[in-house]
Amino acid sequence: MRMDPLTVLRDYAVRGDLDKITRNGDEFRFSNEYTFPCTSETAYRSKQGNLYTLETLIFFLNNHQLKHTEYLQIARTHKTPSVTLPDRKPLLDYLQGRSASADAIELHYPAPLIHDPPPPPLPPPPNHLAAAHPDDSNNDPTVRDTAALDYVEMIRALERPLKDREALLECKHRDFYSVLVASTKREEERHRMESQQRKDGLVAKSRLMGTDDRGVWKEGEELGFDTAAAKAKMHFNFKGSKIGEGVPIILVPSAFQTLITIYNVKEFLEDGVFIPTDLKVKQMKGAKPDCVTVQKKFSRDRVVTAYEVRDKPSALKAEDWDRVVAVFVLGKEWQFKDWPFKDHVEIFNKIIGFYMRFEDDSLESAKTVKQWNVKIISISKNKRHQDRAAALEVWDKLEEFVRSRSHN
Repeated sequence: MRMDPLTVLRDYAVRGDLDKITRNGDEFRFSNEYTFPCTSETAYRSKQGNLYTLETLIFFLNNHQLKHTEYLQIARTHKTPSVTLPDRKPLLDYLQGRSASADAIELHYPAPLIHDPPPPPLPPPPNHLAAAHPDDSNNDPTVRDTAALDYVEMIRALERPLKDREALLECKHRDFYSVLVASTKREEERHRMESQQRKDGLVAKSRLMGTDDRGVWKEGEELGFDTAAAKAKMHFNFKGSKIGEGVPIILVPSAFQTLITIYNVKEFLEDGVFIPTDLKVKQMKGAKPDCVTVQKKFSRDRVVTAYEVRDKPSALKAEDWDRVVAVFVLGKEWQFKDWPFKDHVEIFNKIIGFYMRFEDDSLESAKTVKQWNVKIISISKNKRHQDRAAALEVWDKLEEFVRSRSHN
């Protein structure tokens, strides 16, 4: 005797005999009464158009008490197709006997049960087609075309979708973070190449026309270049000055307990994305850089000043301290030990300070910092789309400070 798996499953659920349904390999066995393949399609059609499989419905019945988000998560873990939220209540009401029927039910007897004979071949064209032209049905093209159309419709009626929209959107085994990083790196390289080509062109033109040609530097300013940095570059190339002269410096702590370090400062300031230091250390395989160069890349129409980021103040020479414009503070006094300043009051009058914290951290962690003249920047532990606003806040404060300092 052949039975629809939906009817059998409902009968077992109403009787409270779900524990008598066991899985053996690719089959579900209902006591000693029935056996169905796990992937058998039932008569319950989802609002998305696909028929739910027996495996999907049994898993749903065994986990219906969970919140829908928790149910979806555990279904993905077990690699089992899930019931959609719109179908959840009417399906459960039917399976547990609270409703006698549902509009989504299309009773049928799809695949044969185990040991059943194969399905019969497609039937011949409807009799009325042959009866309409008993003598020339084989020669009449209209009859042949109509018969062929009926066969196509019969085939289409047996078709079933392999995946629904929800399954396609799950994108298993796809890591969108890696896609974001790769895309960001390509964009960064493109901007760097364009910027370098323009700078090289400006310097080359200056060499031909003379380093004091004001028209060349004016042209560079109109293009958005930091001509002071370009002049400094020409100065150390032609006059023998030390490399790096004129490039402003940002200091970050070398301790890992701070949010911004030399490992992740570039992604945060250039891309507006916070990546935990421990993750960056793994990606870089422990290769700690001595110096990192960062630029504000949020504006595509102009080139801005580059900054050197360092985490070893003890390696700075006396003349280097004039180039230090910002520091990310740890919140500890010992961070400023051996700095060439009287106290933190003098430090934060000459250097702008930033303190990075998670927005839900206790206020006690910033108790010392609040006594200093520093800017407190908060970011979320989980909402990475908010990082960009925090990075922009740092750039705005930094550029404002650099402008005021250059005017003094």
